[in-house]
Amino acid sequence: MEEEVTKYEMMIPRGVHGQILAKLLEEYPEITVKQTEDGPYLLGEKEKLEEARDYIVKALNERIKELSGP
Repeated sequence: MEEEVTKYEMMIPRGVHGQILAKLLEEYPEITVKQTEDGPYLLGEKEKLEEARDYIVKALNERIKELSGP
């Protein structure tokens, strides 16, 4: 008997561009994108979504650092 895994949704924050999202989905193939009327959501297990959140924050911080200059 297969154990049922609960899937959670996490809204993709504004400012996350396609390149970050593509790399995120490569890094976490068990996460999928679900399109809703409210915008796109990530769908996956809670632990993986928390890891994805940390990945997004890190990627956005790196991008802000790049744009801020030296």
